[in-house]
Amino acid sequence: MPSVPLDPARPPRLDSLTGLRWWAAFGVFLHHMTNLAPLPVHAALSLGNYGVMFFFVLSGFVLTWSAQAISTSTFYWRRFARIYPAHLVALAVAIPVFYSLTPAAEDWWVKPLDLGVLLLSVLLVQGWWREPTILFSGNPAAWTLTCEAFFYALHPYLSRVLRLLSTRRAVGAAVALIGLSFAWRFVELIGPGLLPGALPWPIARLGEFLLGMCLAHAMRTGWRPRLPAGATMIASLLLLAVIAVTVSTPWLAPVEPVIRPFINEWMLVACAALITAVAARDLRGGRSLLRHPVLVRLGEASYAFYLVHATIIYAVLSVVGRQLGPIALVWYPLMLAACIVAAFALHLLVEKPMERRLRRWGDARDERRRTARRSTGEEPDRSRELV
Repeated sequence: MPSVPLDPARPPRLDSLTGLRWWAAFGVFLHHMTNLAPLPVHAALSLGNYGVMFFFVLSGFVLTWSAQAISTSTFYWRRFARIYPAHLVALAVAIPVFYSLTPAAEDWWVKPLDLGVLLLSVLLVQGWWREPTILFSGNPAAWTLTCEAFFYALHPYLSRVLRLLSTRRAVGAAVALIGLSFAWRFVELIGPGLLPGALPWPIARLGEFLLGMCLAHAMRTGWRPRLPAGATMIASLLLLAVIAVTVSTPWLAPVEPVIRPFINEWMLVACAALITAVAARDLRGGRSLLRHPVLVRLGEASYAFYLVHATIIYAVLSVVGRQLGPIALVWYPLMLAACIVAAFALHLLVEKPMERRLRRWGDARDERRRTARRSTGEEPDRSRELV
């Protein structure tokens, strides 16, 4: 296990992970497209919803990898600047698509207007409820932002604990989290009722974020997994193919008891392996198609893409209805192009400029506070940590 740590003040960019983000967002797009244009491989395409899991693991990894010596309040402000402006704009666009004063019964995705429930989505707390009309309130895709907001709130404090771990123990903690996920599922299968009922999603998904944090800490302190990125990608694709066949057909009946009940856990293994292998290849300076400028730009806009894609899909669904038969396939490139255009509009016109403006405002505020403390002879600010 290599022991040479990186410079903690200037961790290098890992652009391949940005390119990988795009494919996770594309998977979620395919999952939602099955509502507009179902294909015979509907069950396989629905596995795209595991792109959300990938985002949660990657979020923990990237935040920990890129941690800087800043105060907790500055960290929170920068996270707010990163996600909130685009969220509000996407929410405003989504409301006319998903709400009506007189919703039609056939439009199952349209809900009666409820300002109280909508307020929950404005505040990003809707994900604490499992009731679908609340969980998917406002912009339905934004329930994951409740989880992210919860993760952000905990990150500075989890980081303090994580920094107490050596490289080897951080790797061990990552393995333990995966093992715990398998064990939890096993107990659920053999002893229904032995474990707590359905937990709120932010708590239920916290392990995915923690897994990413542990992997990033291990790599920041020198760990390099011996996983060839190309082979790991091929293995992950094969695993995805086996899962897709298992959920779609009875062809793999002998392995079904090992695959179907543990799909979530196998996908967690694939996410962890992909992220660490791709990051390690970037650190070694290896070649990577994921660093292609087009994929990196798509990855940079993937958050905006995630926010708008479902709204566009359901807006079209409300006009043209479900597209069945051979014509269904035609809708995939058309909708993908429309979602990419809308995503870049949101990314370039709202997300990035507002993030820069809010960060500058926050940095100027912090500088004024530091200047005021120095001028009055107060103790220097000791709240700045690696977060």
